[in-house]
Amino acid sequence: MWPNPRVPYELASSRKKLSPPNNKPLIVHVVMNIEYWPFDKNMPRGILPPPHGKVSDPPDLPNYSWVEYGMRVGLPRLIKLLRENDIPVSAFINAQVAEIYPSAFKEVCDLNWELVGHGWFQESLRVVDNEELVIKKSLKLLRELSGQPVRSWFGPGGGETENTPELLKDNGIEFLHDWLIDELPCWMRTKSGPLLAMPYTFELNDVPIWTVQNNSCDEMYKRVNATLEVFDEEKLSNTKIITLALHPHIVGVPQNFHYFKKTIQELKKRDDVTFMTSSQIGDWFIKEEGTNGEALIPYLTSPPN
Repeated sequence: MWPNPRVPYELASSRKKLSPPNNKPLIVHVVMNIEYWPFDKNMPRGILPPPHGKVSDPPDLPNYSWVEYGMRVGLPRLIKLLRENDIPVSAFINAQVAEIYPSAFKEVCDLNWELVGHGWFQESLRVVDNEELVIKKSLKLLRELSGQPVRSWFGPGGGETENTPELLKDNGIEFLHDWLIDELPCWMRTKSGPLLAMPYTFELNDVPIWTVQNNSCDEMYKRVNATLEVFDEEKLSNTKIITLALHPHIVGVPQNFHYFKKTIQELKKRDDVTFMTSSQIGDWFIKEEGTNGEALIPYLTSPPN
């Protein structure tokens, strides 16, 4: 039996040793979540609870303003830092950003950030009326306007239904970041063929760090350094991936940005670090791992009992 219907269990210590890209055993994946939170809908998350214990119905101006600040101020601040340091970035992007924030979308495309599908707007696939339609129109718009193939996906809030992997595979997605089960990619079964489950992070993610856990401004910086100390020992046994999950309205505020800038500058100084985007990591893994998920072929219809 498998512990879940998609990915067979394997100890990290038993996995095939992969040759590191560019002979650098630490891969850093910088992810910028670029989202549209509609003014006339309930906010997906909030920094300020409503007063008097009441539900915050739209317009929820305090929490809308929090996110809109990120699109207006935080994003340019982060773009400047990442551009100056020549960092490749994966943009996990709601497709409607292209229509609502066209200048931001153009800037991201001009920078050649890799676009990763992230829904239509910031609404979980678990609650939409027609999941297949949302996936199709999101990918269609991003591909048409950017000219990129858009090979990767991360659902808003990481949400999936039981049909999501098949729908994504059928619409040309090769790499899926919803399954945060390993520090390296893993092959997962779908009825349409193997799909690559990609690493993401909750631990080096500005939402849990600052919005959920209310940590100090230097918390991500400290966590990255602690992670590096552990990986400095483990990188001899296999290549390691560090994902930095960012949102312009959170890491882009000055006090958090101050420490994020230090993080990027220190990572850039290391001679064992290479920065890669989602599909770059996926392509590297497929080449080095070499199986194309063939072990899952007998179980495409259903996992073993």
